[in-house]
Amino acid sequence: MIDLRDQDPDDYTALLPRGHFDIGQALAQVEPICQAVAEEGEAALRRFSQRFDGVVPPSLRVDPALARQAAQDLPPDLRQALEVAIDRRRRVAQVEADRPDRRVELAPGATVTIRHAPVGRVGLYVPGGLAPLASSVIMNVVPAQAAGVASIALASPPQADHGGWPHPTILATCHLLGVDEIYAVGGAQAIAMLALGVPGLCRGVDLVCGPGNVYVAAAKRALRGRVGIDAEAGPTEIAILADHTARPELVAADLLSQAEHDPMAGAVLVTDRPELAERVELALADLVESARHHERVRQALSGPQSGVVLVRDLEQGLAVVNAYAAEHLEIMTAQADRVAAGVVNAGAIFIGPSAPVSLGDYAAGSTHVLPTGGAARHSSGLTVDSFLRTVHVIDYDAAALAQVGPAVERIAQAEDLPAHAGAVTVRLAAERGGDR
Repeated sequence: MIDLRDQDPDDYTALLPRGHFDIGQALAQVEPICQAVAEEGEAALRRFSQRFDGVVPPSLRVDPALARQAAQDLPPDLRQALEVAIDRRRRVAQVEADRPDRRVELAPGATVTIRHAPVGRVGLYVPGGLAPLASSVIMNVVPAQAAGVASIALASPPQADHGGWPHPTILATCHLLGVDEIYAVGGAQAIAMLALGVPGLCRGVDLVCGPGNVYVAAAKRALRGRVGIDAEAGPTEIAILADHTARPELVAADLLSQAEHDPMAGAVLVTDRPELAERVELALADLVESARHHERVRQALSGPQSGVVLVRDLEQGLAVVNAYAAEHLEIMTAQADRVAAGVVNAGAIFIGPSAPVSLGDYAAGSTHVLPTGGAARHSSGLTVDSFLRTVHVIDYDAAALAQVGPAVERIAQAEDLPAHAGAVTVRLAAERGGDR
């Protein structure tokens, strides 16, 4: 319990619950893995598979027939649910992708066109540890496809319980989405394989995306620059801003839903009602005891990353949640839509009692790959934009260059870069006939 009702700091950030996620420490363990993959290729991947996953897959690349069979074996209701989730995410992604070229005419004969071009080849990582996240297949693949990415490779850890292949629901979802380049490789070694390429197995990619543990995040950091990355994502988190209208059993259920992800998951309630906090605590006590993953949940809720923050009013509550910059932020207040309009820092905002985070995790149509650890202050979730590059196309005729050329020459001279000025001067001279 953190009571901020009598405090008005310039920055609430240091006062709020937040776990410690040390990518730097993991980096020292990950760099030798990346180096081994670069030098040894498949041999290193098989060795690390045995070491970290406890199984070596029959083949590092998965035969698409296995994914097709996994899709055929899906229970009908699960297949229908996955197809609903795919359809809704695709419909939103198609709107995100509606980015026509824009042409700006700066003067007669002087234009700059803003063009959007997809990344050529993308490597997508889907975790399979504490939870086989088939939904992450959807959240990674659909926006990449909508962006027009021509080549998609997907990696997910081999599972000892499934013959050394990735989880069958993950394979089935790949098939539903038309992804047939699938690798039974997990962890940091999967990121290294995708980023660096392995001759005879996997061609290197231009961009690596997808959630994962601290070692996956560390591998992304180690290889950033060699390849593009989406983010260095940490453990999942939820914040709920609630007032007297919030139902404590719903607040408790939603805090629990994120706590079951990981012992490091964060769950934070921000409220101006101490009595609501007490009722939520009571509801949580019952839910934790009956939870399937009760030990994992208990660790998450009792860790330094979770807690209750008491505020004077919703105005202070907004200041707190904006400082926290949650991956997932629920607004359970009166006039929740108006309160949500005051949020500037959040990965995704869920408004009112009928929009739990789990809706966004699966079938809201939104992305669930979101910035964590306060990164929502400067970063966005994984969308079609993540797979697009902006290219400026400059088209000036001689008259347009003559109009702005003296400004270019003057700035170049001020920066002591005379050759920059010269590249313009020679053209202006030619246009005036000075080269004859």
